[in-house]
Amino acid sequence: MEASFWHKKWERGDINFHESEANPLLTEHFEKLNPVRGSRVFLPLCGKTRDIAWLLASGYRVVGAELSEHAINALFNELGLEPTISKAAELVRYSAKDIDILVGDIFDVSAEYLGPVNAIYDRAALVALPALTREQYVSHLMKITDAAPQLLISYEYNQLLMDGPPFSVNQDEVKQHYGATYQVKSVESRNVVGGLKGKVASTETTWLLQKANK
Repeated sequence: MEASFWHKKWERGDINFHESEANPLLTEHFEKLNPVRGSRVFLPLCGKTRDIAWLLASGYRVVGAELSEHAINALFNELGLEPTISKAAELVRYSAKDIDILVGDIFDVSAEYLGPVNAIYDRAALVALPALTREQYVSHLMKITDAAPQLLISYEYNQLLMDGPPFSVNQDEVKQHYGATYQVKSVESRNVVGGLKGKVASTETTWLLQKANK
């Protein structure tokens, strides 16, 4: 996906992917990562997700990466926080108590800029990327987070019936991307009520990724 694709979506308010409440799969399964209160949770391609408010209210610290500055201005406004804004090379950092968001290209985010991460929550990043970019993304994500444990949400549907994003990422692909580094476990799989975007039958799966013992 070109950066302009996402910038235009945010500028037009074409954000059907944005949920008005915290994702129930997050609230139901995040504790399976065994996070300690105060843990720092990374949300790649976070947008202005309400999941951030839930994580903060639950006692976690949040670090995110997002392409759209428009989305992050809206996020801080909705959180009622006044961010400190600074430059970090190609990125812009928005910071407030317990929250840091890096605005720019996810591939410009380094381990140095990101800082220590205790867990990853990926609801909308892997599935937002086309097939040729997903492998690069997974490799980069594991590098900058030292393969922190992860809660991942994916969709599976007939890609011929609808263009992504979100794209269809099946079980075999999840295991192909993560299986060499993580123990990969499906903790819930359910049909998307009414179909994905109201168009196609789809299964939504929540994955628990824990670093494999070598």
